[in-house]
Amino acid sequence: MCMSTKSMGEIISTLRREKGKTQKELADMLNITDKAVSKWERDVACPDTQTIPKLAEILGVSVEELMNAKSVPPTGHKGASYLFEFLLKVVPLAMGIAVVVTSLLDKLDVTSGFTMLGIGIACTGIHLLLYK
Repeated sequence: MCMSTKSMGEIISTLRREKGKTQKELADMLNITDKAVSKWERDVACPDTQTIPKLAEILGVSVEELMNAKSVPPTGHKGASYLFEFLLKVVPLAMGIAVVVTSLLDKLDVTSGFTMLGIGIACTGIHLLLYK
C-alpha cells in the first residue's frame, strides 16, 4: 500500500482490517472509545500526539508512515456555516422563481411579490457582505 496517497483515516482503517481487528478492539488496546477510532477512519478527527506512537506500533508501521499520510482538506466537513452560505445563495433564486410562477398563474398580488423579492434581495445583500 502506498501510504502517501492515502489519508491517515484510510491508512488506519486498512491496517486495522488487515490485522483482523474491530474498531472496538483497536480502541480497547489504546484505552480510548471506538467512536474516536471511527472518527479517525472517517477523517473527521486525528489521533492525538500521545496516541500515535502506540497506534503505529499496533498497526505495524512507523510513526513517520502515519504522519506522511495525505492531508484531508478542512473543507471536507460541511457544517452550519456552509449551510448558511448555501441558503443565502438559494433563497433569492427560490423567491424569484416563486414570483415568476405565481405571476404566470395570475395568483400574485403586489404585496406578496414585493415581499418575496425583498427577501431575495436581502439574502443576496447579506451574502455579499459576509462572503465577498
